[in-house]
Amino acid sequence: MADLIPGLAGAGVLAVLGGMILVVVLLALAFYVYMALALQTIAKKTKTENAWLAWIPIANIYLMTQIGGLSGWWTLGILAVFVPFVGSMAVAALMIYLWWQICDARGKPGWWALLMLIPIVNVIMPGIIAWTK
Repeated sequence: MADLIPGLAGAGVLAVLGGMILVVVLLALAFYVYMALALQTIAKKTKTENAWLAWIPIANIYLMTQIGGLSGWWTLGILAVFVPFVGSMAVAALMIYLWWQICDARGKPGWWALLMLIPIVNVIMPGIIAWTK
């Protein structure tokens, strides 16, 4: 009987951990769907071709460059995030510039792109850019 109790405690911990992982996966999936819908809507409202690219990783970055009126080569610049430290700083600057161009394409103030640096606000801004007139 003493051997049974530690096994039950371990099973409880695994159940809680599994539940937490499930919640994180569902939240990540919901965030992905939200961002893809927002980007697809922005592409349609700016009359950018291939709006369906919003659903494909990396291709959605290419779509963002097209919405912003930039060369597709900017996609490679965004992928510099894999270079330690310097790459992440460069990508942050490139993404702000890219969102600035997207705001301009939608007729919104370009400075809204700076709001993408603020946590939580950066989740709300694509929706505002996509679904406001």
